[in-house]
Amino acid sequence: MKKLINDVGSVVTDTLRGVAAAHPSLKVDVENKIVFRGDAPRPGKVGLVSGGGSGHEPLHGGYVGYGMLDAACPGEIFTSPVPDQIVRATTGVDGGAGVLHVVKNYTGDVLNFEMAAELSGDEGVEVTRVLVDDDVAVRDSLYTAGRRGTGAAVFVEKIAGALAEAGAPLAEVARAGREVNDRSRSFGVALSACTTPAAGRPTFELGETEIELGIGIHGEPGRTRAALREARELVRIAMDAIDDDLPLSGETLVMVNGMGGTPLMELYIVFAEVAAYLEERGATAARRLVGNHVTSLDMQGFSVTTCALTDELTRLWDAPVETPALRWGR
Repeated sequence: MKKLINDVGSVVTDTLRGVAAAHPSLKVDVENKIVFRGDAPRPGKVGLVSGGGSGHEPLHGGYVGYGMLDAACPGEIFTSPVPDQIVRATTGVDGGAGVLHVVKNYTGDVLNFEMAAELSGDEGVEVTRVLVDDDVAVRDSLYTAGRRGTGAAVFVEKIAGALAEAGAPLAEVARAGREVNDRSRSFGVALSACTTPAAGRPTFELGETEIELGIGIHGEPGRTRAALREARELVRIAMDAIDDDLPLSGETLVMVNGMGGTPLMELYIVFAEVAAYLEERGATAARRLVGNHVTSLDMQGFSVTTCALTDELTRLWDAPVETPALRWGR
């Protein structure tokens, strides 16, 4: 294993030290593993909190800032944040208007955020939740009941965050987040496994010409193992799965996401094929993201996430944002 780390046991805290040094506009609580927006809490503003296991950077800490999250809780690598950590983040961003938890549908995340919401309620904070379950590849697994939460978390955090920034009440912010999730679908493809620092070896084995279709962001198995083929064929497999579940039409928000080890050149090749697929269906990629947004350490591969846009969702997506990983309009 070759990784730029100091010690296997300090990877997350060392990462947070780097985040604090690189982004002084954020408040980083290294000891308790929380990334706060620099001006949190904002009086009268709904707070947004998300989190999950580390190893998916920039998700979630990279999306803390103006127009998105108020705090993010990174757990250990591929491990849910603990309830006390989430409570500290929740109470730390409460400006009196309540707090929205954006939770990816993995069993540990769901249970720990539920417990944290109850504990925060005992401290007088109103908390509601948006559950992200956009992955069409697998339903019910060792990691989750129902669908897994993946790339749509970025869409929910951006659009709900814009509405919260505009002063909307908690119920309205949650409604928008749930609508985004309902309109979003994802599918991922792995060309290689990732290597966690603690294990020191790949999380699963793939042959030289094998790929995994429908992979999860923790290296969970997908729908099937198959032979490597051209990018356009892999895109068609992913897009067919999305289109079968929620037919693609009209203006669409599209993210072609790298899993951590895929060159940007290859992601653009994938995006070109995604755009062509949408055009065949009479749809358009009206808004686009290409790059590493929800990664799986050093895994090679990609995922595609789509969201059927409305005028309101487009307006909120276009609203100003200023975070380490997304910024426009300010």
